[in-house]
Amino acid sequence: MTNALFVHHSDSTRYSFGEQHPFSPVRMTLTLDLLQAAGALQDDQIASPSAKVDEELLALVHRADYINTVRLLSLDNPAHETAATAGKYGLDTEDTPYFPGMHDAAATITAGSVHAAELVMSGTATHAYHMAGGLHHAFPDRGSGFCVYNDAAVAIQYIRKTYGARVLYIDTDVHHGDGVQWSFYHDPDVCTYSIHETGKFLFPGTGFVHEKGADAGYGACYNIPMEPYTEDDSWLECFRSTITKIAEVYKPDIIVSQHGCDAHAYDPLSHIHCSMRIYQEMPVIIHELAHKHADGRWVALGGGGYDWWRVVPRAWSLVWLTMTDHPVVQQLTSHEDVPLPKSWLDKWSSVSPDPLPASWLDDQSQVLPIPRRAEIEMKNRQTAAIAVQDL
Repeated sequence: MTNALFVHHSDSTRYSFGEQHPFSPVRMTLTLDLLQAAGALQDDQIASPSAKVDEELLALVHRADYINTVRLLSLDNPAHETAATAGKYGLDTEDTPYFPGMHDAAATITAGSVHAAELVMSGTATHAYHMAGGLHHAFPDRGSGFCVYNDAAVAIQYIRKTYGARVLYIDTDVHHGDGVQWSFYHDPDVCTYSIHETGKFLFPGTGFVHEKGADAGYGACYNIPMEPYTEDDSWLECFRSTITKIAEVYKPDIIVSQHGCDAHAYDPLSHIHCSMRIYQEMPVIIHELAHKHADGRWVALGGGGYDWWRVVPRAWSLVWLTMTDHPVVQQLTSHEDVPLPKSWLDKWSSVSPDPLPASWLDDQSQVLPIPRRAEIEMKNRQTAAIAVQDL
């Protein structure tokens, strides 16, 4: 059995809402280049899924009328009557506008996440990482929040249908993983967990501690909403204390995690004030839980992250470096300052709108402390305790 496989298909970079949109495929290009510059990704570690996904798989989560509308809106010149229905399906907004080739690009991403799930569940690999995945806001009947098809939910349903395995879904994106949560809100065999900035102030406005699941699924849904301007120590304290307890009680057969990296202080779309430290430590925690509770079975997906240059390449790379027990992770765990590859910095520094960081972790002097730190930490600690008080 292979320890870890990196799932990637070049067609996933066609998932693009336009050059000015924050959800840019350049994030994948920069990350792939960083991993290769670090000597951390070899050709024999890359698994390429089919560019097409069986629409029966999409239908595990999405309604037939929605899939059909996405396909018709993906034409170069959609019919007027089709375009007129885009609003009904959430595909006419500034966040999630329809675009030519949308169906094929989104389906390719879904195929990649299903492929990653199959690699792990079949025993081909212990871990699999599909960086293009993690489109967690899409609903069965509509797109939302930059997401057209919910690849994470489809992959989880595939695991449930094919293998009957119990799934723990861990979402570390700064935005609540609403599409995945509501897809499994009544299912006791899929436990959804999301740590995020509170919906009181941030899209999508959900993910409160009282959202616990319904009917048979009650108690299999956990939300840890963090206060604006939360910093590293508080975020990690709440994450570790809650997810460790949940995994111990739930005892999953596999962990599927989403690694949006938009809780960083540099990110333009949120109000959390964390550094790269959380993106070093969270994958390590998830890795430990996978080996402790799920025989190592772990599928990781990408997600949000809108500081394309300074944050996303490092954060997403650290997921793969953790999966593969790369020496960089061991050095960072020992609190060593590890420089980024000079070749990567030389290649991209002239293109980046901001000075690129020199090391894998941030210079903490560049992330200024928040005056209300003690108050924020106390509030977050109370929220985390309430979230798991029934366990």
